[in-house]
Amino acid sequence: MPNLSPTTVLAFDFGAKRTGVAVGNSLTRTAQPLKTIHEEAKQARFLAVAALVREWQPDVLVVGRPCHPDGAPHEMTRRAEKFGRALEAQLRLPVKFVDERYSSAVAEAADADDVDAAAACILLVQYFDESS
Repeated sequence: MPNLSPTTVLAFDFGAKRTGVAVGNSLTRTAQPLKTIHEEAKQARFLAVAALVREWQPDVLVVGRPCHPDGAPHEMTRRAEKFGRALEAQLRLPVKFVDERYSSAVAEAADADDVDAAAACILLVQYFDESS
């Protein structure tokens, strides 16, 4: 039997200079862009994420896992995974990873106002699709 209680989810499109953020709900299976965190320093980025977690009270965090088109990992794969593990350890929330290949390209093609936050929306919808 599926879980019918709604789950709030925050999604992150991690980048070295910017991290897009989106929020969604498992009941409606929709996502909306929140913002892009422009903090590059780890501590400043974490403080910005922690503030969003306090505000939205998510049950789950989703982090995009970038990789080459053939699925092979690269440097940003490792950095995104490290970011996700740090969130899980410090915020004590489950972190799920989703393949983020082409999410930013799709957001750019859609002419999104905030490409990074729009990419996070794409990741979140993908998470909902994969978890059904």
